[in-house]
Amino acid sequence: MTLGFLSGAAVFAATNWLVLKGYASRGGTKVIGPHLQLLSQYLIGYRVSFAGSLLGFIYGFVIGAFCGTIIGLVYNKIVELRGGR
Repeated sequence: MTLGFLSGAAVFAATNWLVLKGYASRGGTKVIGPHLQLLSQYLIGYRVSFAGSLLGFIYGFVIGAFCGTIIGLVYNKIVELRGGR
């Protein structure tokens, strides 16, 4: 749960930082967070906007919680195999 919250908070904070920072002009077009916008390739519906930060938090939470669960299961299995229980 902790890893999920931290992952979600990181995506939320990074997205809102770029939203508050504003737009950068590149070749006459306004671009906001081109690198963070690449997350939309993996996270369906994600955009660099406030609404996108909320969706990004949810995605980050789910992915982080899943990874944390896998890490915990592997760690517990290693401890069990070494005779720690």
